[in-house]
Amino acid sequence: MQEQEKDERLWRTAKRRAEFKRSLFSYIVVVCFMWGVWWFTMGRSQGFNGYPWPIWIMLGWGLGLAFQFFKAYNGDKDDLAQQEYERLKKEREQ
Repeated sequence: MQEQEKDERLWRTAKRRAEFKRSLFSYIVVVCFMWGVWWFTMGRSQGFNGYPWPIWIMLGWGLGLAFQFFKAYNGDKDDLAQQEYERLKKEREQ
């Protein structure tokens, strides 16, 4: 693998990780805001017997965030294919 190709791969990985961190920050801010809205509207007034609707936002967005995390920190198909290629190449040389 050429040096320039390695640099491009590192750059893509760095961008994915930075995007994940921004998304995580947004997720935390928005989810906290939604729970705050629930707390002040339904939660307190109904003795916390109100339906906790922010859970659906957390679950839906959290699932997408989990996929983004996996892609940012565990690589993509090309990276996995490259690792498998290197492993097979080592096996063949032995």
